[in-house]
Amino acid sequence: MTGIGIVLFELYFSRLYLIIKNTITMFKSDVYTKRRTGLHRLMKSGLALFIGNVEAPMNYPANDYHFRQDSDFLYYFGLDLPGFAGLMDFDSGKDWIFGNEVDLDDVIWMGPQPTVKELAAKCGVANSAPMTRLEDVVKDAVSKKRRVHFLPPYRAETKMTLGSLFKENPCQMKTFASTDLIKAVVSMRSVKEQIEIDEIEKAIDIAYDMHITAMKMCKSGVKEQEIFGTIEGIALAKGKGTAFPVILSINGQTLHNHAHDNILRKGRMMVTDAGAETSLHYSSDITRTTPVGGKFSQKQKEIYEIVLKANTESIKAAKPGISNRDVHLNACKLIAGGLKDLGLMKGDIDEAVAAGAHALFMPHGLGHMMGLDVHDMEALGENYVGYNDQVKRSEQFGLAFLRFALPYKPGHVFTVEPGCYFIPELIDKWKAGGEFEEFINYNKVEGYKDFGGIRIEDDVLITSRGHKLLGKPVSKTISEIESVCS
Repeated sequence: MTGIGIVLFELYFSRLYLIIKNTITMFKSDVYTKRRTGLHRLMKSGLALFIGNVEAPMNYPANDYHFRQDSDFLYYFGLDLPGFAGLMDFDSGKDWIFGNEVDLDDVIWMGPQPTVKELAAKCGVANSAPMTRLEDVVKDAVSKKRRVHFLPPYRAETKMTLGSLFKENPCQMKTFASTDLIKAVVSMRSVKEQIEIDEIEKAIDIAYDMHITAMKMCKSGVKEQEIFGTIEGIALAKGKGTAFPVILSINGQTLHNHAHDNILRKGRMMVTDAGAETSLHYSSDITRTTPVGGKFSQKQKEIYEIVLKANTESIKAAKPGISNRDVHLNACKLIAGGLKDLGLMKGDIDEAVAAGAHALFMPHGLGHMMGLDVHDMEALGENYVGYNDQVKRSEQFGLAFLRFALPYKPGHVFTVEPGCYFIPELIDKWKAGGEFEEFINYNKVEGYKDFGGIRIEDDVLITSRGHKLLGKPVSKTISEIESVCS
């Protein structure tokens, strides 16, 4: 290359370099410094290792799945790039970023990238080193019998990395995860900072557009796939994409229905459970149920109003000190009471809910925590997030699926998503076994086996005085939905 060529290359390199450096989306460095300082206070000794995610091939090595960074690595280090690891030394007080520098081949394919040292500075970390040094650090700590804490790995690549570092069977690494670190991380991530709440509201505003669009498209003759593709496109156009695979189906009785092959027909309802991620990966999770063609039948209205009441009354009840289990059980009583009024259930409602008879119609929990993960911190273990030594998970069908049973605290963000479903296979099984005949009118239920399901979900912040419904409210009353559809 000639001298002028070198100069032009360097100018081009520097220009792109500045552009790329300025497009790395993160909070300010002091946010991550403060979070790590908080973890240092909680843990006190040993080291904590946070392995960031790497890219994963989709069908051949050079064609990757869409990259998603590990949420705990994002929370403490913020670098939304593959191939990095973070380390906190609780004894020395030092933090480290480990990663490899790009070479010219990388630049040709990806463009210029910041140095590892510059990336470390963006999250307030003064120390950086190549990934090859990480093995030496772990080996030295183990030789000195220092505890190296890490969180449960959920990806095969992370298990392999940990297995290599600790000279252990990768398949066993989850069992070696640190309970102390899990509890410390859960205690911090459970209470959302204002900047996190702001991000969640941005995600809900994206979900607003997704759901209003879905309602307007919910017409007879339209294929589910067309609506699914359209609203996923909105999530990609306005944020980082969907927070989870979109659930959209006229077969709403299947709780997590990811098939989108049906053609919408009048007389059916479409359940749309969809949320978006912001550029910083904070989530939203909203569900709405829309009648095909935009008008509820009388039968649909009756069930819808029951679920809507359970939704609105549960939101009203949410405040510090009350447990999510109590709010869940009250929602179950509201649903069971409404079904009794329609002749679908019978007997004493309190006894029916205590026995679990209502779970024929609502076989899931009221909701879950939400934040950087749509099911926040689920990778750390649901029981660490939603239960403790005093509050144990129920083994009763339905109640066993409640992800969080503890009292609410200010800063908690939850979904509130009651539902009512008529699942033919479950109805047939319970009826054949004579389950809860004192509470369920099976003859009446038979007439609803082609009904489908209804779910209504909103995202709620627990405040010091009560609660706040987050984001732009998505139409959910019967009149509101019919108005949007018209």
